[in-house]
Amino acid sequence: MTENDILLAQRLADAAGEAIRPWFRQPFTIESKADASPVTQADRAAEAAMRAILEAERPRDGLIGEEYGRTREGAERLWVLDPIDGTRSFVAGRPIFGTLIALVEADKPVLGVIDQPIARERWLGAQGRPTTLNGAAVRARPCNALAAAHLATTGPGYFSADELARFGALSAAARDTLWGGDCYNYALLAAGHLDLVVEAGLKLHDLAALVPVVEGAGGRMCGWRGEPLTAQSDGRVVAMGDAALADEVLALLG
Repeated sequence: MTENDILLAQRLADAAGEAIRPWFRQPFTIESKADASPVTQADRAAEAAMRAILEAERPRDGLIGEEYGRTREGAERLWVLDPIDGTRSFVAGRPIFGTLIALVEADKPVLGVIDQPIARERWLGAQGRPTTLNGAAVRARPCNALAAAHLATTGPGYFSADELARFGALSAAARDTLWGGDCYNYALLAAGHLDLVVEAGLKLHDLAALVPVVEGAGGRMCGWRGEPLTAQSDGRVVAMGDAALADEVLALLG
């Protein structure tokens, strides 16, 4: 990862935002993909805009996008794109979705952007650097007891029955639980407003950008067994603003 990669990630986010904003709270077509998740013209336009830049400027790098699939996925450097993480929120006119942009090297996310194009909030995390929100450093807050933790997740439908039971035990032990939010929850955790995010069923394009953002803010991200998150992860993730929560949280999850 280089300084030019960071600048490029910012330009990708700019391009995605320009493609998304004209569609927000406007009429558009909603289609259902094979997994029953929705997709709109905005999703496709944003990913197409980012792909065009990457193909022109990083023709040897690999590329994985939610809408248009995989290109050169065996490359040493891999850009991972989710043009609208939280399409259901976008469809409902709720500005808590985000564009996710990640750079993965040696199977590890080293650069991540969470961009909210309506509020124009941009979190950027890069390995070895503090996470920033619109250029200013942010920090996750201390919280060393689950009973004091504000927990968030997108929704119960993303868990299997067994996973939901484990999450329920965790929720019962936390101070409170907030539903909805997709990637925006991880951004809020990095900025010190949430303490814990737990989800299942995530794909690489859902999680890769989150890791550098959370970890650059002093937090920890891992799987439900405490393992590092990689391109081979099973999609069950935990984000903690304070790593001191790990023993309590991981014991309840598995």
